[in-house]
Amino acid sequence: MSVITISGNLGSGGQIGQIVARRLGFDYVDREVLIEAARALGVSERVVASRDEESPPPTLRERLVSFFQDFLERSAVAGVADPLMGIGSLETLMATTYREAAALPAASERELGDSRYKEAITSVMSELAAKGDVVIIGRGGQAILREHSRCLHVRTTAPVAVRVLRIAEREGLSAEEAKGRVEESDKARLDYHRKYFKIDPADPDLYDIVINMTHISEEDAAELIAAALPFKMPAPV
Repeated sequence: MSVITISGNLGSGGQIGQIVARRLGFDYVDREVLIEAARALGVSERVVASRDEESPPPTLRERLVSFFQDFLERSAVAGVADPLMGIGSLETLMATTYREAAALPAASERELGDSRYKEAITSVMSELAAKGDVVIIGRGGQAILREHSRCLHVRTTAPVAVRVLRIAEREGLSAEEAKGRVEESDKARLDYHRKYFKIDPADPDLYDIVINMTHISEEDAAELIAAALPFKMPAPV
């Protein structure tokens, strides 16, 4: 069971992860997928629990819901107080941006502390990796799954000027607005990884492949990633 993590600055990656997942038949997990699963907690969890042997395999969303349910139950057993014990707060946790996560205060009775945030993200990613055949976008996957033997870690990159131009065109912004968006995103991403994982996300040693997307299409980048995956697999004993 293989895992691919893809990390990159704003304006460097686009839809590469989704293309790779489709090509390999893998599940695809990004922030939006996690938010949707957290939002579905309750209804979907009951569906998973009610399945019998003749039911079709659970969907990715249902499996994520199950992971979240397990996390909440472990928190309850450990005597952890709210806010992680409610569906709404779990959805909020998954929706947290890099900037918001980097600004989280220490754990308190009223707010989600950074240690609990890291525990939740680590728990979900570890569960996903254990199941395998998944592409995971961002959220520190290159650090959390650093020692996972069947995980290919990929970083996409491009010069700031190239990324600014792409964001301006994609979002209909002026060059100055796009530059501000890129700079803010880069800072938030750096702060997030330093705070939770004590790494610089631009460090090439964290990755098996670094792809400069200046002159490479997303389709070609996806092909490179898919072709590289077998080389990361452990040799047969």
